[in-house]
Amino acid sequence: MTKPDTGFDYDRYRKLLAEADDEPKRLAFINLLIDEKARDQLARQSLRSTLAGMGLTTKPGAD
Repeated sequence: MTKPDTGFDYDRYRKLLAEADDEPKRLAFINLLIDEKARDQLARQSLRSTLAGMGLTTKPGAD
């Protein structure tokens, strides 16, 4: 079993999912999850790029 991602607020997501009792709310919840995941990926990419520009990485694309 994998360790939960510390970047996600699981309690908040559980609450929002419980409140999503109709189609528009469910779609809004899904869009929120997608948007937040995309934002997190862009932040990681930006950080990697900045570190590479500073010469602080050993291999390009390495996390």
